Amino acid sequence: MSTAESAAGSAAEGTALLEIDALSVAYGRRGGRPGQQILEEVSLRARAGEILGVIGETGSGKTTLARAVVGLAPVTGGRITVDGAEITGLRGRALREFRRTGRIQYLFQDPLRSLDPDLTVGALVAEPLAVTGTGSREQRAERAAEALHRVGLDPGLAERLPGQLSGGQRQRVSLARAVVTRPRLLLADEPVSALDASNRNHVLRLFDRLRTELDVAVVVISHDLSSLAGIADRIAVLYRGRLVEQGPTAEVLTHPLHPYTALLTASAPSVRREHRIPPGRLRRQEAAPEWALEGAGGCGFAARCVFADDACRAAPAVEARPGAREVACHHADTWRGRLSSPELAVVAVGR
Repeated sequence: MSTAESAAGSAAEGTALLEIDALSVAYGRRGGRPGQQILEEVSLRARAGEILGVIGETGSGKTTLARAVVGLAPVTGGRITVDGAEITGLRGRALREFRRTGRIQYLFQDPLRSLDPDLTVGALVAEPLAVTGTGSREQRAERAAEALHRVGLDPGLAERLPGQLSGGQRQRVSLARAVVTRPRLLLADEPVSALDASNRNHVLRLFDRLRTELDVAVVVISHDLSSLAGIADRIAVLYRGRLVEQGPTAEVLTHPLHPYTALLTASAPSVRREHRIPPGRLRRQEAAPEWALEGAGGCGFAARCVFADDACRAAPAVEARPGAREVACHHADTWRGRLSSPELAVVAVGR
């Protein structure tokens, strides 16, 4: 049994550490007006020792989801619970006090911009401990050295500045800074998108190891399905602010229930090779329903889906399926049978 499968099995037996229920986020609400809806009734779970991958193209709301968890996005509906504590709508002093517990840590996409260039590596990694009031100065320095070693860096780098490190080293410093407080939840926003292939694989393997060593729930946000395929226990797929599918990684990759998920797998060659999914035929939707092209509501994917019909005028609800699967599609049970070539495993949809 693989590490991911083992962790997934143990995680399935435990209680969710992160619970997101019907989360909605909108910006620009004034005077009772709704504003711009970014997320709409998204529900997710992540357990200790588990990696949840959140995938979606630019504008899908995946980064907003993470920002909402740490109080950086305006929640307009739903609830967020972390390690048994509801944190929905925390503001001011209450939010600051919760952040000082160190139970949630956020790993940003660009480590150079998120690290103070004037502080040494040792000071940067120890800083969260100072914020949470942990230990003496000497104890914090010792914990920082341990964290650097944990992410595969020489503690001797503690005296260097971020600008003196490579991109891979900076991202590992950011990761050491995130885990030094021994958090319960780690949110990683596109953590390997700026790295070369070698450093990318190294950082991904670190996530896979740290989630079991620290018994931490990890949420990895990415637009690259290939990055998630080897480490995530489960994958949640967002499209235009809505959850369209989620389930165990192998099941989602080899047998997607939603046409958009099938498009993502077809767009990731390494995933296709690993799981032997034929690429299918990607073609433009020439006959999209007029109401879909006009943006008249309903299924948000209808304008790009060859299977859209009048049933899709109503937004599909998220439905539970066997095998811990969920999908929001009116044609989840039939679209494969409507393919022109029955042997194809990937739906023909337009970009």
